[in-house]
Amino acid sequence: MDGIDARGVTHEYPDGTTAIRDVDIRVERGERVAVVGANGSGKSTLQLVLGGLVDRTAGTIRYFEETTDPEAVRERLGVLLQDPDDYLFNTTVREDLEYGPSQLGVPKEAATRRIRRLAADLGLSELLDRPPFRLSGGEKQRAAVASALAFEPDVLLFDEPLGAVDARYRARIVELIADHEGTVLVFTPSLAAVPEVAERVVLVGRDGSIAADGPVRSVLTDRQLLTTHGLRPPPTVRLFEGILDPAEMPLTVSEARRYLERQCG
Repeated sequence: MDGIDARGVTHEYPDGTTAIRDVDIRVERGERVAVVGANGSGKSTLQLVLGGLVDRTAGTIRYFEETTDPEAVRERLGVLLQDPDDYLFNTTVREDLEYGPSQLGVPKEAATRRIRRLAADLGLSELLDRPPFRLSGGEKQRAAVASALAFEPDVLLFDEPLGAVDARYRARIVELIADHEGTVLVFTPSLAAVPEVAERVVLVGRDGSIAADGPVRSVLTDRQLLTTHGLRPPPTVRLFEGILDPAEMPLTVSEARRYLERQCG
């Protein structure tokens, strides 16, 4: 196992409120996992706990079969928070993208090539010398994603990486996530994005425990399960409910388009 293995993980807030409860989740190297749940279910807290930014109240988390101390493997974890302002802290966008590679001792020439590629991919080339506070919301989101990817971590833990991004760059971020050679966990309330970024879904229930863990299709087509935990199936699933068997339902807009083209062709 070259990823993350969490067992019985619980986190309570100082006032005694339980955010996540007795969570078991094991993610192997190379897996793409979407962690979903209604607002307030605790999925963002789970990201912070797995990323070592918040202490767990109970349970164990083992990283890369090496340690239970996230600080010992900090340089191997890329944790992108929901608010990009929490991630962008340097004077310019360029400095934010350079920060991770410089901390890891990546040679300057290699880091520069990496940053140029990410900047071109995410439409940041003309923004590299701009202060992050002068960026739009979508630009900040893209800059934060690029910063997290720039040091090429073994595990990416992304909270809502597609939230403020327009369609053109949304597709590119999905491609970059797919191309990442390590482990990816995407935390999101948007089920429509899940089939694009993951092959497995972990559903955090209303009480902060894991309500389901399985293949994307089996979870996203289970209306009763999703409704019980405050979620709705993706739009394409709702469109074809009662018409197609769950095993045949399109999960994305592009799949729905191809299905309709076949039927009309």
